[in-house]
Amino acid sequence: MKILSYLLVYRRFLLIVLTPLLLLPLPLIIKTKEAECAYTLFVVAIFWLTEALPLAVSALIPAFMFPLFGIMGSKEVASAYFKDFHLLLIGVICLATSIEKWNFHKRVALRMVMLVGVNPAWLMLGFMVSCAFLSMWLSNTSAAAMVMPIVEAVAQQIIRAEAEADALEMPCSNGSINPALELDENIGECESSDWKEKEKQVNGYDNNVGSTVCITEKENEKEKEQQNLPPAETGRKSREDKYSGIFKVMCLCVAYSATIGGLTTITGTSTNLIFAEHFNTRYPGCQCINFGSWFILSIPITVVILLLSWVWLQWLFLGFDFKNMFKCGKKKTAREEASAQVIREEYKKLGPMSYPEIVTLVLFILMTLLWFTREPGFIPGWSSLFPKYKGYATDSTTALVIGLLFFIIPAKTFSRTSNGENTVFGYTPLITWKEFQSCMPWEIAILVGGGFALADGCEVSKLSEWVASKLAPLGSLPLWLVILISCLIVTSVTEVASNPATITIFLPILSPLAEAIHVNPLFILIPATLCTSFAFLLPVANPANAIVFSYGHLTVMDMVKAGLGINIIGVAVVMLAIMTWIVPIFDLYTYPSWAPNIPSTNSTGL
Repeated sequence: MKILSYLLVYRRFLLIVLTPLLLLPLPLIIKTKEAECAYTLFVVAIFWLTEALPLAVSALIPAFMFPLFGIMGSKEVASAYFKDFHLLLIGVICLATSIEKWNFHKRVALRMVMLVGVNPAWLMLGFMVSCAFLSMWLSNTSAAAMVMPIVEAVAQQIIRAEAEADALEMPCSNGSINPALELDENIGECESSDWKEKEKQVNGYDNNVGSTVCITEKENEKEKEQQNLPPAETGRKSREDKYSGIFKVMCLCVAYSATIGGLTTITGTSTNLIFAEHFNTRYPGCQCINFGSWFILSIPITVVILLLSWVWLQWLFLGFDFKNMFKCGKKKTAREEASAQVIREEYKKLGPMSYPEIVTLVLFILMTLLWFTREPGFIPGWSSLFPKYKGYATDSTTALVIGLLFFIIPAKTFSRTSNGENTVFGYTPLITWKEFQSCMPWEIAILVGGGFALADGCEVSKLSEWVASKLAPLGSLPLWLVILISCLIVTSVTEVASNPATITIFLPILSPLAEAIHVNPLFILIPATLCTSFAFLLPVANPANAIVFSYGHLTVMDMVKAGLGINIIGVAVVMLAIMTWIVPIFDLYTYPSWAPNIPSTNSTGL
């Protein structure tokens, strides 16, 4: 047993040491550049999937292995670690930093929830829409972390109001327990986890998120004794189940909408950015992937998945009551009054919009408009004002220009005293470099750079050509089946590996696959990229899930049960989209001139 305990403790160290040693026969026996590149790829992929080393550290392995194997020079490899993607990321993070610093995100979330009303179903939809909207512009993790405290406060107030109403309706005699008092105790137990623990779970090695769940032995005993409860206790248990369902559905709607919203924009999640940079680097002749084109193809997908997810979660945990959902002119319940009160109070605390919030909003709108109008497609965009430098300006150009303004525009204006004199404040910009650094995901930046280095190594060593030749027989399968298989594989892997690592591994494989079967690469790459974000099953599948799970209202089975349905919905909607409305946007049934013309044995049925 001691040996097993030692192995368990040092499993990461053993994996780090044994993986390169066990794979070493590959380059030693075959002795080709393809085998040497494959060796590097396998080592990095295993480290990424198992997270034996931090993702960014594993991403640095090609920087020294490729020069040692003679695949690429050190200067060539180094240039792969900083691309146009990183400039775009810097500009977006400047915007996100200002939004978080000046609390603009909270105002947006509360305002959206106030617009949809306080009926439980509509309240849930309001949180989903607001969280998804924030996730379009911020990281999924940040969106979930911002909205979840608001949801927690609203849900707790709903429970307290309903518990008090139930206590008034039923007499608390004959030794019966006041559910409102007992509820406060349960809520208190679940408030013990703090933000430091959540950050440790999301960013560190400790993926055992279940340690923060407020499930005690007492609750397990209650489940065992449920069958023998007297009628009064049975009624109390049913009310507790109802309260638990409210907490569960509120938590899950935040976790899932944060992920779904990130699909909408090219900057919404790191997987979209990685895809865009990989695609534009591999196929420089195609300028079809930009902010506007991605938004057009993905917004219907996001809306449909969000609505179906809302219906699914509502039905699964609370039941779908159409009569109560669409009732008009009826008196609000205690739950609805409590929700409205909490949201109104939270919004009042924010006060009127401050000067920094207004400037942030203006710059946000300006950045979005410049992204959409650079090359809209149906009319000439602002990039046509520079005909001599066509293709020079990209989405990162806009992001950097607006991002720079956040460091220049002052955060405070002059204010007049009673004497009519201006009060002078010290000059402080909207954001500082330290604040930017605290928000910048450097791990993702290095991880993506490692992925680009691996992709370049596969091209130089001819490994990608070898893979393409081996994948050519898949051309005999129907196209929809090839796409479905790739989507299911990516969706399965992303449940146990990080989303950026998954997409970085699969893009260099799926691109040669599309070329080998003589199919427009976008036909396979777009659905695979979207499905990489479908990490809904487990708390450790992505940081947004971990943050929500750490509040203690969910069990792993709750997330598995709900996430399986969302996964099925997501893959089905993506398949529907790629076979219908996305086809005319990119003329997918035509093999493009910008893709390599590889001799093919393709008999794919379109």
